[in-house]
Amino acid sequence: MASIEAEVRRYVMDNLLFGRTAVVLSGDTSFLELGIIDSTGVLELVQFLEETFRVKVEDEDLIPANLDSVNALTRFVETKHDASARIRS
Repeated sequence: MASIEAEVRRYVMDNLLFGRTAVVLSGDTSFLELGIIDSTGVLELVQFLEETFRVKVEDEDLIPANLDSVNALTRFVETKHDASARIRS
């Protein structure tokens, strides 16, 4: 399976940027500042995260610190996975 970061980056490029290669997408590129994501995009992104990584995104998770860049999304998913693993142990 591809890394979380690679999966997230692929999703953003294909579904939010629609393959536009002119946008330089570093790990910390802000989706909000560049207008890459809107409210509908957030809903689609949440669905992607829940289906792909088997995480539950709660309402309180819907903040820029969690969802505003590839790096933020990667950390968010890793944190959710870590929390889930602690609960199971």
